Amino acid sequence: MNPLYALFANLLEYPTWHIVDQTRATINLLLLESPSAASQLEQFAELLKHTPFERLEEIYTSTFDLQVVCYPYIGYHLFGESYKRGAFLAQLKQDYRAVGLVNEAELPDHIGMVLRFLSRVPAEHEVGRDLLERCLLPALTAMTKQFPDNENAYFDIMGALHQWLQPGHAIYELPIQMDLSKLYSSEPVTLQMPAGCNVLSPLNVEN
Repeated sequence: MNPLYALFANLLEYPTWHIVDQTRATINLLLLESPSAASQLEQFAELLKHTPFERLEEIYTSTFDLQVVCYPYIGYHLFGESYKRGAFLAQLKQDYRAVGLVNEAELPDHIGMVLRFLSRVPAEHEVGRDLLERCLLPALTAMTKQFPDNENAYFDIMGALHQWLQPGHAIYELPIQMDLSKLYSSEPVTLQMPAGCNVLSPLNVEN
């Protein structure tokens, strides 16, 4: 398990008064694994010095919740609002329960929830690497491109996470079952996932 997953989750969820300490803890660990990612996150730490907490709350809300700059849901970036995303959400929720991760207030494909799940799973597994490399990374790439410029405070968090997750930096371990056949009732069909996200493909799902 790598604590950086949970630390990044802290930074990408609604801010709390602990965010300065959380940011510094994340930078300190990043320095050991990805100095370039740590350098980018330092820009966010610098911004915190000059930004009132209430203003940071406003930035978070305008970035992720209201006049959305960046949708924080990886399933949305991979599948849009299709039924494939619904199946993806259901499977994530099932696997979250298996590791005691429950948060009914947030959708399972929120990037913070995905990162918290990764932080709790210790065993190395090929499917875990697929989920990270073929789903989370492509979604994160799409998310960073949604920022019109790099002036938004959360651009640096996204950028630092993206750098750290590149192959050779992060330790990603995720024993996860992707068989969704129990979600439906009828004849099985094969879903074709979007290019770059093959963790669910081929996938036998019943209509």
